[in-house]
Amino acid sequence: MPAQRGYRQACGIARGLDIVGERWSLLVVRELLLGPKRFTDLQQALPTASPNALSDRLRELTDAGVVHRRQLPPPGGARVYELTAWGHGLEPIVIALGTWALAAAPTAEQRFVSADSAMLTIRTYYTPAPGRPGAALRIELRDHGPAGVFGVRLTPAGAQITHEPPAEPDAVLVTTTDALLAAFGEDDLTGLTAAGAVITGDPQALRDLLAAVHVPAGQPADRPAGNP
Repeated sequence: MPAQRGYRQACGIARGLDIVGERWSLLVVRELLLGPKRFTDLQQALPTASPNALSDRLRELTDAGVVHRRQLPPPGGARVYELTAWGHGLEPIVIALGTWALAAAPTAEQRFVSADSAMLTIRTYYTPAPGRPGAALRIELRDHGPAGVFGVRLTPAGAQITHEPPAEPDAVLVTTTDALLAAFGEDDLTGLTAAGAVITGDPQALRDLLAAVHVPAGQPADRPAGNP
């Protein structure tokens, strides 16, 4: 953040906000938590951010040492943005902020969910059941096109999410983001199939995943009655 727009305080919170407090900054960080992305990938994930605003945030985050820009080796050769080791330190902060905000009801215009945001929900709130066997799944969120393809590996320590799907998955789910979010916490696949999802492979592996994702919900206990 340019010095003239900073908070000019030595407090660590103010210093942190000087770095990531500008609009879109933390959402750029969110979108890079699962791996590097091209500028066009970030545009797709942040559709209401103007190209100029996104360019400004990436430049500021790069200058601050939060984000690094590099070129992929051939044959791809694309230029991508990725978090530095220091930038990855923001993950617990981003996740904690998101969990805190779940206590507030979304507004009517807050409907879009990026593919990575949906998959971070799995990584954050998946709690493996003792004695459950591990599994590898391929999840395709068709409303996000190629950006919606992920690999999910269930382990005793949690769910590992990558943009690289397994070569031989135990189960494959092709669905929409809304249908996936609605299925979290359920051990019945009826809702997914009713929403047009295509499931192949071992359905139990998918049930084990969905049933173990418990997203916090509810309103703040100290919110005055009658206030939205």
